[in-house]
Amino acid sequence: MSVVKFKYEDDICLIEVNNPPVNAISLEVRKDLLNAVIDLENDKKIKAVVICAPNRTFLAGADIREFGKNIDGPILSDICNRLEKLDKIVIASLHGTPLGGGLEVAMSCHYRVATPDTKVGLPEVLLGIIPGAGGTQRLPRLAGISISLEMMLTGRHVPASEAIENGIIDEIIDDKDTVLNGIKVAKKLIANKSKPVATYLRNEKFINSEETKISIKKIKDKFKSKHKNLFSPQAILQSVEEGLKLTFEQAIKNERKLFSDCIKSPQREGLIHSFFSERAVNKIPELKNGKSKSINKIGVIGGGTMGTGISMAALNSGFSVVMIEQDEQSINKAQEKINSTYERSVSLGRISANDKQRILSNFKGLTDLNSLSDRDLIIEAVFEEMDVKKEVFKKLNTICKNETVLASNTSYLNVNEIADVVTNPERVIGLHFFSPANIMKLLEIVVAEKTSNDTVATAFSLAKSMKKIPVRSGVCDGFIGNRILSKYLVATYHMVEDGASIFDIDRVIRDFGCAMGPFQVIDLAGGDIGWATRKRKAHSRHKDDRYVEIPDRVCEKGWFGQKTGKGYYLYGKDVPFLTPNPEIDQICNEERKRAGINQKEFNDQEIIDKYISSLVLEGVKILEEKISLRPSDIDVVYINGYGFPRWRGGPMNYADSMGLDKVLNNIKNYEKEDSRFWKCPDLLTKLVSENKSFKDLN
Repeated sequence: MSVVKFKYEDDICLIEVNNPPVNAISLEVRKDLLNAVIDLENDKKIKAVVICAPNRTFLAGADIREFGKNIDGPILSDICNRLEKLDKIVIASLHGTPLGGGLEVAMSCHYRVATPDTKVGLPEVLLGIIPGAGGTQRLPRLAGISISLEMMLTGRHVPASEAIENGIIDEIIDDKDTVLNGIKVAKKLIANKSKPVATYLRNEKFINSEETKISIKKIKDKFKSKHKNLFSPQAILQSVEEGLKLTFEQAIKNERKLFSDCIKSPQREGLIHSFFSERAVNKIPELKNGKSKSINKIGVIGGGTMGTGISMAALNSGFSVVMIEQDEQSINKAQEKINSTYERSVSLGRISANDKQRILSNFKGLTDLNSLSDRDLIIEAVFEEMDVKKEVFKKLNTICKNETVLASNTSYLNVNEIADVVTNPERVIGLHFFSPANIMKLLEIVVAEKTSNDTVATAFSLAKSMKKIPVRSGVCDGFIGNRILSKYLVATYHMVEDGASIFDIDRVIRDFGCAMGPFQVIDLAGGDIGWATRKRKAHSRHKDDRYVEIPDRVCEKGWFGQKTGKGYYLYGKDVPFLTPNPEIDQICNEERKRAGINQKEFNDQEIIDKYISSLVLEGVKILEEKISLRPSDIDVVYINGYGFPRWRGGPMNYADSMGLDKVLNNIKNYEKEDSRFWKCPDLLTKLVSENKSFKDLN
């Protein structure tokens, strides 16, 4: 059955596209559209053409599964060019989310009408490519340089109200029936004897002038640091800038060349891996039979950084929230933090004062744990101490309804042990939010031995409501993210004790594309957190494990990072960003002498190799133990929770791109230095011997 249908109403041709589930512009859609355009070129009776989609959304973007493949068929750019040159007026009747190629088709039409809830955008940059069907040339002609570049460099979805303001669409109609909307507009334009006005001829906002050059420079400066390692943003800027000096036909050819260059880029492969990996996280066994419980009322225990963040994440999703703290002073402090966060959103224009009041009307701060008796789900966010958490769950066991889901926001602790104090442990689950919880998208969902499928389904449903990216994890110390982080930090401290500079390591990791270096992260989170973990694990540390005491010496001085004004770096009102703490090198040298280490130098590549090797080493063990279901889940955790560069696709994907044989060889060499820490996992050896990659395990 054809995905493109044609209907005729007098002198109007209606082209309806229906390619479920998302109306992607697949090869089949492109073939049918091209045939339609060819027929219309020769049809003199037709005065107007309406392109619409009767179901979920107007045309969405390209079918990204086709990227990088040799597809024998028409390209969208050629279809758009021919569509634009038709001698009858072509109307795009938009609704839903016409993104990427969908918006490019709409912009090659002569008139665009939309429903009020329509959102448009060119998000190709998020996949490591650029608009390839005229988007870099038509959008600036409709909307001007500044808004066009901002849209293309961020991938932002623009609401219909903003789109009409900037000339991207021509009319908004309240009626939800987009087919009738298109016909209505077509009849009006025919009656007014309107003539087709091709977008490529509209140059009033696309002028090669001094003002345009200034606009481009401002945009470049604004996005300089954000996009310094990325290929596709530079290609977008290049296409727009060079297009100013070329004819439209030349500019389109130039855009196609830059699009092809992006397709060949490893960054495109990494970003698309990230895209599909984030959609694969919901493919877990528990969701096949699990049924989500209805959640309306949420309880949060603890009003610290995590408790306030979790409360705001719940409030933002429309839930009723009761927060419990131990005394009125703590409640007031938490409420002040929550109020100031929303007040800042009001001042920045992100929400209105009415929105703030509406959100906060769903919040109560109380001191009596019994106030949680009516809650559907309770999230404990108290101090990271097993005895403290168990005590809370014992009380909840007697206070709450039997069907109330009980969740612990633990970062490391054993959820099985917490669940054991509850009469019906099948309702206990780990929900590891990342700080700040109202902003960070990652949510590790920790499934304990007795957690029911329904409880898991409820947790995944909650994540969806909160717009989080959920990743299923089994129970172990640190789960997926923090377990790998712990291993990586040990390897990093080994490098430092062996002679590597803390500040060089941070620089190299940033240059690799990570948001921050490891010691910046420690200073941001607070060095005392890792110190507490090291002390907690001290009794179980094997006598033969190599233990570096440098971070302990730093913490013993009370240097916990940003919150104390001093850590590995210095902080203060007049202190420049990333100013090293000059006393750190002295501590390192003293500790090297005490440990009898002969200091050696590390080049940048050696630092990166150890970084990747340590992540992969623990990642493979996590896969062997089935803590993570697949390598791509580990990638999702590290991209969304630990600042790993999205365009590299995550540590496991990056290891694939390096070649697992090289990673294995590095680990084998490190194993000669320290056979306990670098003991090579069997799974990695097996994959290399069978010439397989982590992708094969996805």
